[in-house]
Amino acid sequence: MMKKMPELLVPASSLEVLKVAVTFGADAVYIGGEAFGLRAKAKNFSMEDMAEGIGYAHDHGVKVYVTANILAHNEDLEGARAYFEELKAIRPDALIISDPGMFTIAKEVCPEIDIHISTQANNVNYMTFLFWHRQGATRVVTGRELSLKEIKEIRNHIPNSLEIETFVHGAMCISYSGRCLLSNFFTGRDANRGSCTHPCRWKYSVVEETRPGEYMPVYENERGTYIFNSRDLCMIDHLPDLVDAGIDSLKIEGRMKTALYVATVARTYRKALDDLAQGRDVYEKNMSWYEQQITGCTYRRFTTGFFYGKPDENSQIYDSNTYDKDYVYLGIAGEADAEGRFALEQRNKFSVGETVEIMKPDGRNVLTKVEGIWDLDGNAQESAPHAKQALWVKLTQTPAQMDILRRKDDSAN
Repeated sequence: MMKKMPELLVPASSLEVLKVAVTFGADAVYIGGEAFGLRAKAKNFSMEDMAEGIGYAHDHGVKVYVTANILAHNEDLEGARAYFEELKAIRPDALIISDPGMFTIAKEVCPEIDIHISTQANNVNYMTFLFWHRQGATRVVTGRELSLKEIKEIRNHIPNSLEIETFVHGAMCISYSGRCLLSNFFTGRDANRGSCTHPCRWKYSVVEETRPGEYMPVYENERGTYIFNSRDLCMIDHLPDLVDAGIDSLKIEGRMKTALYVATVARTYRKALDDLAQGRDVYEKNMSWYEQQITGCTYRRFTTGFFYGKPDENSQIYDSNTYDKDYVYLGIAGEADAEGRFALEQRNKFSVGETVEIMKPDGRNVLTKVEGIWDLDGNAQESAPHAKQALWVKLTQTPAQMDILRRKDDSAN
């Protein structure tokens, strides 16, 4: 008998993307405020947007978790207390915290809000899980370097009431459980306080000091020095193994990603989980659909990370630092008028006569043509070249509100 399906936990960088995540199948969404999260370069949420987003999600039966997972310095602590006071009023479903000092303040200020322990806390053994359980945490996020065998062992040693959350898709932080020092060292921007510049994406070579100009490529050893050029994690082909390991929440990485990325990944994992709930045969029958759909946004070549043992240089490092981009994100369909036009805030250029695709939450991708483009004053345009321009658009088929518009990226072929 198949175990209970895990929660699908999806990131959101803004209120707009939160609504997309909810629409395209998330059970829960995690977001960051304007302080104390590890994605300072993400758009993030004002307190007003956060309150609206929590209300929107709750109206649709979706939970919201707020990150406060920096490694706090002394000067952060009083601000954190004030921040938790504000969060107490808008009642997210949980806070994601890694620092014991932040944990202590949150427990003092808003004890009624659940606390989830971030992967930043290096959670790689069951005694650590039990420690946090005794402190009052309700969930712990596994370190990214754990295998499924290790996660299953943790599950067998902790109470059923303590939930396990695991990253299953997206960029893998390269340092131990994501606590990276490279960003601070190279650029002065602290990855552990929200300002990561992703130096793990840069290309590196080693130069021996007596042989300048001789660049030697860096490879991993059997212990796993995961510093350079990671692939993206993808476990869409292995959901039964994740369920069998006793994981309660499948986490998608990407709090700095576009609405297209969030919609694509959420929709694909949602269908895969729903199919698996019907039976493994249904899930396996639709595998080619999942594999095709998961590449419908910008991504890097995929890996299963550490789940089946330590990666070697073939599964973790490659010689290209580029992303694959099969589709271009055009925008989110807004309300339609009586003439069948719909509102759109343009995100990339498209033109009248061009074939585009309507991406629907139910899994359909509808090809359609652009019949007309108008600015808000009613002036017709042949194309929409200006980023974030507010437009009226008419297609041969009218999308529903919150459908995603995209087009094939011809330059990728």
